[in-house]
Amino acid sequence: MRERLAIGALMAQAFVLAVLELFFLPLRLDGTLLPRVDDYPFPATVLVAIITTPLLVFGASQYADRALTAASPLLVWLGTLLFFGLFGIGGDVVLVNDWRTLLLFAGGALPGAVAVGVFLGRQARAGDH
Repeated sequence: MRERLAIGALMAQAFVLAVLELFFLPLRLDGTLLPRVDDYPFPATVLVAIITTPLLVFGASQYADRALTAASPLLVWLGTLLFFGLFGIGGDVVLVNDWRTLLLFAGGALPGAVAVGVFLGRQARAGDH
C-alpha cells in the first residue's frame, strides 16, 4: 500500500510540474517578470524539466518492480504536456509554436527515458545473479 501511495504522489508531482513548465514556457526577458534583455525568450522551465523528470523516475524506480511503474511519472508528464498543450484550458492552445516547445519535450523526455533505461539495466543485472 505504501508503494502505491508513493507512486501516486510522484505521478501527481509530475502532473503539477508539467502544467507549471508548460504555462511558464513563454517567459521572455522583457522586464515584466524577468530582467529586460532585448525581449529574448528564456525557457527556464526546460531546466526544471531536465532536473525533475529523471528525479521523479528514479523515485518511482525505488518502489517499482516493472518498467511501466518506474516510467509512470514520465508518462504522466508527457501526457499532461500533450493534453494541456494541445487542448488547453478553455480550448486555448498553450504550446508555443517554436523551438522552446521542442526543447521542453526533449529536456524532460530524454533524461526521463535515460532514467527508465537505468532501471531496466538494474533489473537485467539483478536477473543475471
